[in-house]
Amino acid sequence: MCGIIGVVDRDRKGMSGASIKQALSMMNERGSGEGAGYVAYGAFPDYADYYALHIFFDNIRETKPKVEDIIERWGTIVHDEQIPTYEQPGIRKVHIPWRYFFRPDPLLMPRSTTPEEDIVTHLVMQVNSSVKGALIFSSGKNIAVFKASGWPEEVADFYRIQDYKGYIWLGHNRYPTNTPGWWGGAHPFNLLNWSVVHNGEITSYGTNRRYIESYGYQCTMFTDTEVVAYLIDLLVRRHLLPIPLAVRALAPPFWDEIDRMPEVEQQLNRAIRLTYGAALMNGPFAIVIANQDGIVGFTDRIKLRPLVAGECGARLYISSEEAAIRRIEPDIPRIFMPRAGEPVIGRVAS
Repeated sequence: MCGIIGVVDRDRKGMSGASIKQALSMMNERGSGEGAGYVAYGAFPDYADYYALHIFFDNIRETKPKVEDIIERWGTIVHDEQIPTYEQPGIRKVHIPWRYFFRPDPLLMPRSTTPEEDIVTHLVMQVNSSVKGALIFSSGKNIAVFKASGWPEEVADFYRIQDYKGYIWLGHNRYPTNTPGWWGGAHPFNLLNWSVVHNGEITSYGTNRRYIESYGYQCTMFTDTEVVAYLIDLLVRRHLLPIPLAVRALAPPFWDEIDRMPEVEQQLNRAIRLTYGAALMNGPFAIVIANQDGIVGFTDRIKLRPLVAGECGARLYISSEEAAIRRIEPDIPRIFMPRAGEPVIGRVAS
């Protein structure tokens, strides 16, 4: 179950959130009304140089001062605001969404190779694991995440995503299976500039979680998808793997396939599997990942969950269903089905 969609305009032209709402609504049979969400890249041009920390508060009076005390130890709050929301009959506002624009001080983490990113990652992990009643659910630059418990149309109208523009959008309609539906468990999952939407189940979650926590990440949102955001951050940002190799580590070929490859490819794929065996994700899944430079979609190694892609001019679409893509582009000239485990990548112009 679950419906996912991603679209990137490779010329960086902004798209209204209205179209992604309409596309996701075509996959309502893939959800249960217990979680939906969206992410927009390029949403805050006036604050593009600052990290946009999106937080769910249970109680403003008790938890907001605690969170601000932690944030201000590591840099400067440039601006903060309650995220505008609009009452919807099907959504009970159990959390208060808030947004901080934050400038970290790199001098406070001098031995780090990426001090700003490491400061923000530390903040996310510290707040989410130690401040009861507060959850940082997005922490990237120029990125807005909107999610809650509800149907896709309700969540979209709750945040009025049509008022935002982005050159990349992801959308997700959740059907919870192993964990209950709640606001923090709705997709997308985000860390820094990485955002993830996922259909399926990561049956290797226990192994993946132990592996990622050995590097200092902490899983606090009670769903297997959270670990994907942390794995991609580890492999690409910290270990400097190119996106195709990171995907190969997460969804590698089977050993018998590797044995039939030419020698050079064998060596590379064996090295990836041996080095990142604990990052390998088992189970049926289809995933779309975004960062500021584009999107990538891929499935498990035997494609137990659907994934379809389409291209129209500068735009690349990746979705669970062709109908969702055609809701935005009825006459799209190219639709194709990526092979199992093979990434579909759409990069924006530099």
